[in-house]
Amino acid sequence: MISIKSEYEIQQMKKAGIIVAQILDEIASWIKPGVSTHEIDAYAEKQCQKLGALPAFKGYQGFPASICVSINDEVVHGIPSKERILGNGDIIGIDFGVSYQGWFSDSARTLAVGTISQDAEKLIQVTQDSLFKGIEQCKVGNRISDIGHAVQNYVESYGYHVVREYVGHGIGQRLHEEPLVPNYGIKGQGCLLKPGMVLAIEPMVNIGDHRVKVLNDGWTVVTVDGSWSAHFEHTVLVTLKGPEILTLTLSERK
Repeated sequence: MISIKSEYEIQQMKKAGIIVAQILDEIASWIKPGVSTHEIDAYAEKQCQKLGALPAFKGYQGFPASICVSINDEVVHGIPSKERILGNGDIIGIDFGVSYQGWFSDSARTLAVGTISQDAEKLIQVTQDSLFKGIEQCKVGNRISDIGHAVQNYVESYGYHVVREYVGHGIGQRLHEEPLVPNYGIKGQGCLLKPGMVLAIEPMVNIGDHRVKVLNDGWTVVTVDGSWSAHFEHTVLVTLKGPEILTLTLSERK
């Protein structure tokens, strides 16, 4: 069943979205070579405590950390570690969510570590742009597949491929709610978009093959061919006036 949020519930989710965006903005400001992924995770958890929120991922289906950190050919669900040190030229996907007074918000972005290659820059930009192509379709009267269709068309026009096994989702009092939001598909299929629906839209884009696999840790998802991958996500409210992003970054608010 797809949840339609009330005005009060929307306001609570907006508060959660602001917290997620703030913490991700802070992390983005100090990412550099030599930082461990454990440091990023510890910072996110500390800031959650400071802001009165709970990290959404910690303990979720057994996940051991507050954030997912995925580097280079890692697609999603990477586990932070004191031994995993960022190097110049890496790209790192940070997926992070919180629960604030019982309401969830979720966002992800891929960041450059030091100086990265032009290929990596292009991958990041195309993936971020594809997210906004999908968000543009979050209009009342559209169908859920219109979002994925827009993402897929944009991504494939650059010769990249969207991951099929992991998709976006509804969000609210639970981290994952109905409906599923694939990043691919044919226009005009699936449920109608209605005011008050809140969706976490999150394209994951590979330079090479779309196929992925899970490592022996049971969590970390990597590309099957070793090609690099990027991941962006926003929590988006469907309104009569069009999509409203609840997890806008500082740069996106300008």
